[in-house]
Amino acid sequence: MEEEFHELTDRVRAELRSPQDLVAYERLLGLARKNTPAGREELAQMLVAVERPLWAREIAAFILGCAGDKRAFETLVLLLNYRDPVRCATAAHALGRLGDPRTARAAAALATNPLRTAYALHPVRLLAELRAPQSVPALIATLERLLTPHTPYWRVALACVEGLGALGDRRAVPTLAAAVGNPRLAAAAAASLARLGVHEDVRADAGGDGGDGGADGAGGRREGPAPDATGRR
Repeated sequence: MEEEFHELTDRVRAELRSPQDLVAYERLLGLARKNTPAGREELAQMLVAVERPLWAREIAAFILGCAGDKRAFETLVLLLNYRDPVRCATAAHALGRLGDPRTARAAAALATNPLRTAYALHPVRLLAELRAPQSVPALIATLERLLTPHTPYWRVALACVEGLGALGDRRAVPTLAAAVGNPRLAAAAAASLARLGVHEDVRADAGGDGGDGGADGAGGRREGPAPDATGRR
């Protein structure tokens, strides 16, 4: 938490606009240093108090989340879906340490929502980190939706590809094979397939042309076992 907390507080300090802001900021840092039950209670109250600035709620939620205090959950999920990527990243870091079973469900809902794809990068990365039951299905669904030519959200698709490789679940093979046909995703998809033990000939066979998944890509998955080293099934 130490490095991420310093990055957060340095960023927030630049947002302070008045002497009162500075006093409140120093108060938050003092509560973080003390790390007492009374201090965490004060931080939790800050999350629900009216007219608190966003930066104050962000610091309080980050401290509580990294401490495993589930009262931070709602604020962190709100920040995970925020328009500012830096705040999304901070929230994802804290949610990854919160230990709340609701986190994976919330991240999956954000990642798979087609109306929020522009903000899905950090939910996608969080799903890979959590390794929850929702992780693989959500990453596959999100990646399949983004396997279209000229998608502006290729970085989100790339995070899905890398996450599926890290998770090591062979349910991802057909979708990863389709991703090999996308120039921006090809190298990462091939690397992820290699981590899943899929041979080069299988990638070429299953990937089709990479545009619509081909008959054997994301649009029409093959059933049955993968071929062995000789190409037999």
